[in-house]
Amino acid sequence: MAEFTMELNDDQKQVRDWIHGFAADVMRPAAAEWDEREETPWPVIQEAAKVGIYSLDFYAQQFFDPTGLGIPMAMEELFWGDAGIALSIVGTGLAAIGVVANGTEEQIGTWIPQMYGTPDDVKVAAFCSSEPDAGSDVGSMRTRAVYDQAKDEWVLNGTKTWATNGGIANVHIVVAVVDAELGTKGHASFIVPPGTPGLSQGQKFKKHGIRASHTAEVVLEDVRIPGNCLLGGKEKLDERLARTRERARSGGGERVKNAAMATFEASRPAVGAMAVGTARAAYEVALDYARTRTQFGRPIIDNQGVAFQLADMRTQIDAARLLVWRASWMAVAGRPFESAEGSMSKLFASEVAKKVTAQAVQILGGNGFTREYPVERMHRDSAIYTIFEGTSEIQRLVIARTISGMPIR
Repeated sequence: MAEFTMELNDDQKQVRDWIHGFAADVMRPAAAEWDEREETPWPVIQEAAKVGIYSLDFYAQQFFDPTGLGIPMAMEELFWGDAGIALSIVGTGLAAIGVVANGTEEQIGTWIPQMYGTPDDVKVAAFCSSEPDAGSDVGSMRTRAVYDQAKDEWVLNGTKTWATNGGIANVHIVVAVVDAELGTKGHASFIVPPGTPGLSQGQKFKKHGIRASHTAEVVLEDVRIPGNCLLGGKEKLDERLARTRERARSGGGERVKNAAMATFEASRPAVGAMAVGTARAAYEVALDYARTRTQFGRPIIDNQGVAFQLADMRTQIDAARLLVWRASWMAVAGRPFESAEGSMSKLFASEVAKKVTAQAVQILGGNGFTREYPVERMHRDSAIYTIFEGTSEIQRLVIARTISGMPIR
C-alpha cells in the first residue's frame, strides 16, 4: 500500500505532461468552436483515441495507480483543457466503469470494446441513471425491468434524463428497478446493445455550460434485451435480492446502506478533480491578464484589490486539490471515509470552481464578460460541478449525517 504523498513520481509526471500537451495543443484550440456548435466534438475524440487517451486501457492504468492519484491527475489536466470536450472524452468511462464494477468477465470482454470503437471509428457509451423525478432522490426511480422467463429476456420501460451521450451512444447502460419493495436495493443495471428497438433519444438539452458534451433524455419503450445483458447475471441478482430481503427482515438494512454510501464516496473525488482543473485554468488566465493589463500606468496586479483576489484563488485551488488527493488516496488504500471525505472533496472543489471562475471574470472586467476570452466559458462550465454527481446540498447532507450519526433531513 502506497503512503500518502503530495509529490508525483517520475512516471506520473510524464503522464501528466503528456495529457497536458494534448489538452493545450488539441483541446484548447477547439474549445470555443465546439462550445458554440453545442455538438459532440467527434474529431477531438478521434484524436484522443489515436494517441491513446480515449481508451479503456488508459483509464484502467490510472485507476489502478497504487497512490490513487492517477485519475485525479488525469481529470485535472483534461478539464484544464476544456470542460465540455473533456466530458465528451471521459463520459464513456462512466458506462465502462459500470460494466467493469458489476459485469462478468464475458460481459466486460464483449461490451467494453464496443463502447470505445477504434481510432478510425470511435464510439461512445452512455450511463443512464437519473430520471425526471429521480435525481438526488434515487429511491423515486420509475424505470422498470421485468424478466420474461419464457424468452429469457428483460423488458425495460421508462425515461432517463441528463444522460451524457444519451441517444447517440453505441451502448447504453441503464439502471432500472427490478423489485420496487426493496427501494434502492432493488435496482439493477442492464446493457442495451446497439440498435435495440424501443430505445430512442428524447429531448436534447440546450445547456448553460459544458455545451460540447451531448446531454439528452433516453426513452425506453418495451425495450427487449437478452437475459445475459443483465450486469452480473440473474443468478447473482437473485442472490443479492434474497440477502437484502433477509437483512431487511433481521434489521440489518443500515449496514447495506452504509456499504452503498462508501461506493458513492469513492467516486466523488474524480469530479472534484475536474472542478480543480477548470478553476486552475481560469486562475492562470486571470493571473496572466493581471500581469499584462495596465491601468493608470501600471499592471493591475500591482493593486491589492486584484493581487489579493489572485492570492485567495491560488490558495483555494491548492486546498481543493489536497482534499481531492487525500480522498483519492484513502479510497485506493481502503481507508474508511469516517467524515465523508469523498463528499468533502467534491463539495469544496465544486464551490471553489464557481468562485474562482467568477473572480477571473471580474479581474478581466468587460473582457471577461465576452466570449473573446475563455474565462466566460469556464465560468459557465463551472456551474455543473455543484449539480451533477450529487449537488452541493446533497454533499452537505452526506457530510452532516456522517459526522453526526443522525438521520438529518
